[in-house]
Amino acid sequence: MLACYAPATPDALPIAALAPSALPQWLAGQGETVRNWVAASGFAARAQEICLLPAADGRIAGAAFGLGEETAPHAFGALPHGLPEGTVWRLASIARADAAAVDAAMADAALGWALGAYRFTRYRPAKRAPARLVLPAASAALVHAVAAAEAAWMVRDLINMPANDLGPAELAQAALDLAAAFGGQGRIVSGEALLRDYPTVAMVGQGSPRAPRVAEITWSGAGADAPLVALCGKGVCFDTGGLDLKPAAGMLRMKKDMGGAAIVLGIARMVMALKLPVRMRVLVGAVENSVSGRAMRPLDIVRTRKGISVEVGNTDAEGRLVLCDLLADADAGNPALLIDCATLTGAARVAVGPDLPALFCNDETLAAGILSAGLAVSDPLWRLPLFPAYLRWLEKGAAELGNVSGQTHAGAIVAALFLHRFVSATTPWAHIDVYAWNDADRPGRPEGGEAQAMRALTATIANRFAGQSGPGRSE
Repeated sequence: MLACYAPATPDALPIAALAPSALPQWLAGQGETVRNWVAASGFAARAQEICLLPAADGRIAGAAFGLGEETAPHAFGALPHGLPEGTVWRLASIARADAAAVDAAMADAALGWALGAYRFTRYRPAKRAPARLVLPAASAALVHAVAAAEAAWMVRDLINMPANDLGPAELAQAALDLAAAFGGQGRIVSGEALLRDYPTVAMVGQGSPRAPRVAEITWSGAGADAPLVALCGKGVCFDTGGLDLKPAAGMLRMKKDMGGAAIVLGIARMVMALKLPVRMRVLVGAVENSVSGRAMRPLDIVRTRKGISVEVGNTDAEGRLVLCDLLADADAGNPALLIDCATLTGAARVAVGPDLPALFCNDETLAAGILSAGLAVSDPLWRLPLFPAYLRWLEKGAAELGNVSGQTHAGAIVAALFLHRFVSATTPWAHIDVYAWNDADRPGRPEGGEAQAMRALTATIANRFAGQSGPGRSE
């Protein structure tokens, strides 16, 4: 159980969560003392507004909490650090104008509470402990919410870790530890085997004294004939840009360049915790893009796992090199669904900002399912096109492909088109270009690493394969 949750106790204080339109009806059911107190405090059920309610003996009797017009889990994000430290609470009621189902609303509250309670405390203790929540009665929605909360804390911890303590070896081990915790299998590919099987991963990591590796997780929750879901994650534990060195400002947050790997591990954790009816294979390319006499150079050429030759036009476009061999390997296994996540391009942030992951997809039904799932679980994405005409920008130079186009336009699309070359046309594939970071504190979104798109993609898997079994795609 996460530290922000508490076991059931009769001493837990009640919270009434209220939309502005529900406030009058709630007040009508309260005593005169509470009505007068709420009026004197100016409480209007605005978003994130907290009103502590007095008991006759001067203690806290409970609290009213404002939802505003929000319906997302983040609506509850201010509670853990806004309520008095050390207190324990229960959700007595959630009133919304749209009369959302009680169990779904309670699950949103439980998830939002955890998202707001999280703090990265490995190197510095939190300024205060969060208030704790007694979880409501178990429901399917609550089970999903708790699984999402636990996965989000894990993902945030991984992204927030400094690169001196989370290098390729540690990231790969985190993947293996996760597999072991849920009855999966794991292995690490390194050394000569990595050079043979994942030559682009080896090339990106060859400049670092911390050797590159690929971590693989396999898990089956529904037998050998269940649909196969393949997940690939960019795990660049620190990105200097290589010989095409980043400026200091651009390098500052590059410990988060393994955010895609952390997110696919979060998806994997949720899939295993919820025992979704799929087989799963996860590939994490764990590397460090460093500067040294061994580092890859501009105009170096590598022969990829798929056999396509790639010329390195820019050593700072290393993420697509890490992913291309992983995608080729995963695609060869005939997956029913293939997803990759990566902090791949600044161009995606220019296009859609830091809070909307960019979705690229080769399958209309899959794309619609991801977008719909994202809205349903308040974890939205925005689709950008795989515009094929731009592929010609990469088809030049001494190799079959360049890793950059030389153009100043459409950087996120060009990167996605590069990856698309390593996926079969018959494989339903989604590429998610994420920021994986909160630039500043907001309710439910503390500054630091963020598990963007994790809940949306897990919901997509659950929706797509609900009640299904059978092999992956046919050739």
